[in-house]
Parts: sequence; C-alpha cells; structure tokens
Amino acid sequence: MNELPDNFGSNVFNDSVMKERLPKETYRALKKTISEGTHLELDVANVVANAMKDWAVSKGVTHFTHWFQPMTGITAEKHDSFINPDSHGGALMEFSGKALVRGEPDASSFPSGGLRATFEARGYTAWDPTSYAFIKDGVLCIPTAFCSYSGEALDKKTPLLRSMEALEKQALRILRLFGDNTSKRVVAQVGPEQEYFLVDRELYLKRPDLVFTGRTLLGARPPKGQELEDHYFGTIKKRVADYMTDLDRELWKLGVYAKTEHNEVAPGQHELAPIFSTANLATDANQLTMELMKTVAARHGLVCLLHEKPFAGVNGSGKHNNWSICTDTGANLLEPGATPRENAQFLLFLCAVIKAVDEYQELLRASVATAGNDHRLGANEAPPAIVSMFLGDELTEILDSIENGTLYTGHEKTQMEIGVTVLPHFPKDTTDRNRTSPFAFTGNKFEFRMPGSTLSVAGPNIVLNTIVAEALRQFADVLEKESDFNCALDKLIRTTIKEHRRIVFNGNGYDDAWVKEAESRGLANLRNTPTALRAMVEPKAIELFTKHRVFSEAEIRSRYEILLENYCKTLNIEALTMIDMVNKYVLPDVLEYEGELADIISRKTAVIPDIRCDMEKSLLKRLSELSDSAAQRLTALEKCAAELKRIADPAEQACAYRERLFPAMAELRACCDELELIVGRKYWSLPTYADLLYSVSE
Repeated sequence: MNELPDNFGSNVFNDSVMKERLPKETYRALKKTISEGTHLELDVANVVANAMKDWAVSKGVTHFTHWFQPMTGITAEKHDSFINPDSHGGALMEFSGKALVRGEPDASSFPSGGLRATFEARGYTAWDPTSYAFIKDGVLCIPTAFCSYSGEALDKKTPLLRSMEALEKQALRILRLFGDNTSKRVVAQVGPEQEYFLVDRELYLKRPDLVFTGRTLLGARPPKGQELEDHYFGTIKKRVADYMTDLDRELWKLGVYAKTEHNEVAPGQHELAPIFSTANLATDANQLTMELMKTVAARHGLVCLLHEKPFAGVNGSGKHNNWSICTDTGANLLEPGATPRENAQFLLFLCAVIKAVDEYQELLRASVATAGNDHRLGANEAPPAIVSMFLGDELTEILDSIENGTLYTGHEKTQMEIGVTVLPHFPKDTTDRNRTSPFAFTGNKFEFRMPGSTLSVAGPNIVLNTIVAEALRQFADVLEKESDFNCALDKLIRTTIKEHRRIVFNGNGYDDAWVKEAESRGLANLRNTPTALRAMVEPKAIELFTKHRVFSEAEIRSRYEILLENYCKTLNIEALTMIDMVNKYVLPDVLEYEGELADIISRKTAVIPDIRCDMEKSLLKRLSELSDSAAQRLTALEKCAAELKRIADPAEQACAYRERLFPAMAELRACCDELELIVGRKYWSLPTYADLLYSVSE
C-alpha cells in the first residue's frame, strides 16, 4: 500500500466521498452550488447532512461542530453530538440539513469592535459549502462563516469570500473584452509558506514569557547565533524530522497539501510550504496547519513557536503569501507566456496589480500590522515597512519599452554554465529573485513577504483581492466605452505604467539608501502598528470596501477597534509578564549571587586580612549597579503600565503603548540581559537562549 495516496484526504468529506455517498441529483445540486455560487435548497442540505453524518459515524465520530474563524486570530468550535432521543427511551444518531447549514454559538464574548453589546449574545454560523468538512480529533468540523444577529460579519471568512467574488466579477469583465467567453469563474490562488521555531517543551515551561506571550522578553544573545549560516537548508535533525513526518501525515489526512519542509536561517527555525489552492481553502488549511503544528509538537516533547520574533538577535518568522489569479479553465492570468511584451492580457492584469499596490500601499501595510510583526518588519530577515514591488529585469525592461515607445529586443533564455562538464545543462531564468522585496513577482505569481507567522492570511488576501478588483473595475469602465479597443488598451497600459512606476523597486530593500529614495518617491514608511492601522479607516479605504461590498463601514471600523485593542492588550500582557519575571526570577537570582560573592569576600578577608579581592569586589559592584538600575527601571515600567491602562481612547492608548511602554520594556531588558551575562550559571534560573535555540539538536 502506498500510504500517501491512500490516506490523503481520508478525514475529509471531499468530492470523491460526496460522489460515492450522495444520490446523483443531490451531488449535482451541491456541485452547482460550489462551482457557480447558487443557493442550496433545504431538501438538498438534508440529504447532504445525513450522508455526512453516516460517513463521520463510520469513522467513530459522535459529535459535530461549526468550525469558524472569529476575530481572535484563531479558530473556534462548539461541539454538539448527533444523539437524539427516540420514542422508546433510546437514542438515534441524527443530523439535519438545518443543523448543517446554520448554528447559533454565543457571540457575546468574541471581539466585535463595538458592533455588539455584551448582553447581545446571539450569533450565527453559516455553512461554507466551498470548503470541505473534515474530521479533527474525533469531531466532524464544518467550515462556516460567522455573523452577528443583525448580519454583520464577525469573522475572517465572510469578507474573504466577498473579496473573492469582487475580484472574480471585475476579472471576468476584462476577460470578456479579450474575447474569453468560456471562463465562468476567476479565483484568487494562494500558497502561504509558514515559518516556525521548535524548542524543547521542558525548557519552554520554565520560561513564563514564552508561555504567556509566545516570545522571550528577556535573554542575552548566545555566543553563536546564525552567523555561520550553517542551519539554513542544513541536515534536518532526527527529532525534528520525526516531527515533520508526523505533521505531514496529519495534514495529508485533512487534505492539506503540505509539500516542502526545510531548516530556516536561525537555529531551531524551520519552514513548511503547501501547494497552491483557492484563497478560501488556503486560509482554512493554514489555520489547520498552525493548530496541528502545535498539537503534533506536544507528542514529540516539543513546543512550536509561531510568534514573529520569539528570539531577539536572530531571524524572526514570516508567512510568505504567494498570490495569483486563475480561471476555471486552468489559465493563470499572471503567466507572462513566452513573449510577455506581446501578451496584452497579461500586461493589463500586471498593470492592475501595479496600480492597486501603489494606490493602496498603506492599506496593504495595515493588513499585516500586529504587535508581533513590529519586531520583524524592517529587520534584516524581513522586508522593510515600506511597500514596494519587485518585477525583475525582463518585466522592468518591457515596461520601459512600453512607456517610452521603444522596441523591446527581448531576453533570450541561455543555458546555465556551471563550469563542470558532467553536470546537466538547464535554461537560466531571465530574472533573479529578490528576498528583500515586500511584494515580488516570481514567475507567474506575486510573493507578499510582509505577513507575520501568526497572522491569518485572510486579512492580506482580502486587501489584495479588493484593491486589484478596484483597479480592474476602473480598467473595464474605460475599455468598455471605447470603440477602438486595441488603441484604448495600449494607451491605458502606457498611462498606468507612467503613473505608478514609483512603486517598482528592484534593488536592495535592506539598504538605508532605499529609505531616503522611497521618501523622495512619495512612498509611505509606516513603522509601527498604531500608525499603520489608521489607513483602515481613511475615507479612501472605506469607499473601496463598501463599493465592492467586502465590508460595511461599521464592519471596517469594528475591525480597526479590535486590532487596536488587541495591540494594547498584547503589550500590556508582555509588560506584566516582564514585571513578574524580573520580580520573581531576575532580581532574586542576582541577590543570591551577590550574597554568595559578599560571603566569599568576607570569608577571604577573615582568613587573610590584607587580601584585596579586587575581582570579587569589582564584580559585586557591577552587579549592584545593574541590579539597582534594573529595580529603578522596573518601578518605571510598573508605573507606566498602570498609567496607560487608564487611557480610554483605543487609538490614543495604542500610540502611548508604542511610544512609552515599548521603550520602558527595552530599557529594563537591557539591564537584565547584561546581568544574565555576568551572573553565575547555577544562579540563573531561566533557560538561556543557548539552552532554547539548541534544545532540539540531537
């Protein structure tokens, strides 16, 4: 038996299972709903529900749940059993179409950003038939949207589906202008690469900061970090390889196309990449991936850290969002073809993306703004906080030729010469890759490198889909009115390139010179979350989202409030955790070591009265100075946290946390990290960076 093909999707109520278990008419009706977005009738839902229940029960399942994605950043579920009483005091296993298509979880405690009062508890979950049901931990999980009693979206799935419809609508208008009357659907395709760290569970449990915040708030750099670059793509250690193998098996059972895994740059850091799927399915799969990464790690005595910056001084973790647009006929609309200069349809879609990213660069940056990602964006392992696009030499020269009206001679693919005769020849790509670019064209897709590792990819893709839909709408409005399509198309492409060329940058995004150049180009540099999030509630953004019916204005403002509140809560928890650690670990450890040193000095001078004890006294003096400084900064941090907690306005509070609390934490950390370097190892009770980063080295 070949394990992968036989087990892949074995816990998914997928197309093959539906085809086998549903009557033909029901199967066709459900497929029509999925492929064409038509309404699902209740009688069809009843048949589907019964077949779904029978399939799940055959696998030992007794409960079902509507699996949804509220604004908490994680998934949510409420389990109900299939059990119903019969007339003889026994029990039946039943599941109705009504229970399949709609649920009623209590919505009062989920973030709503003011859309709902605490006492207004009713909320609804609605089945998303485009995403297959699956079995996880012995429970039938039904992917659903989540909305309030009054109909506002309280989740990430609903606006994502709306944005996909908006993109499809406008893309089809463009395709019809090019004579494509065959394509019925256009979908955003996504492949999110997931970076993460693995550490030993026993050591993790001894670090309150990792337990409560997901990142180390204290910790001196080890003698060896990632300087030798020996971990990147290095041999995968057995304990990690066993974990990866186990994770793959679990993901494959759930129909997740986990494809590539390797060691990343930092010690203890790794990456998993899937095969592309539609944006909706990719988002669901990535949420499952993050959940399973953690649960599978526990089986191996490990903990999976998904925070963007769990360790200072080494690379943090991102989630590269690979995005493209495809038709139901299999055409990738971002595929340049053999001669991209002559591919007018490709050039128009490319221009739509260029225009969209340039005009809504602030909104794209806001879509990845979190407290965790603030530690990463702009560091040397991540793209800068400035949004720009990398197109590569060939496409850039094509745009030059169009803008200037000059002849493009083309890039011929040459054979790669490595200098060793026995090695096979292969064609060299006409352009390089740029890992410093936030938004890079990589052949037939764009890689958006700014999202952080904990982030749901729904947010960035909602923005990407909507801003490109708006650019396509404007293009279609112009072209549909013109009698000479080719002439109007040429003019539109040329004008778009000229007006939005500033966003294209093929150089080194890490170079300080780029910051100055970007400023001269008029590009935004939104360095932190409170600043970046303001773009969400600008009139331009509200008009965009409401026009395409992706968000109502109330839904936009609620998300802004939720994200600000989450930012403030995150920093407050970090500050309180740091205060607790310094009080209960750092200062007691230092005092114990100081006491030992003082005792040594006392015992030495008692035996040899004229002994100097210069080393001991110097060390004790430095420890005393640092511990006094740490105590003072601890008091300042406690006072700051208490004061900022009383600020009522979320936007004002978020800015204050960034401007006052963040620096206060950094100052306290600096003292503590220096103390760690000079306190005797047996006295320092917290596992060090060296312990954690190299804890899974066997």
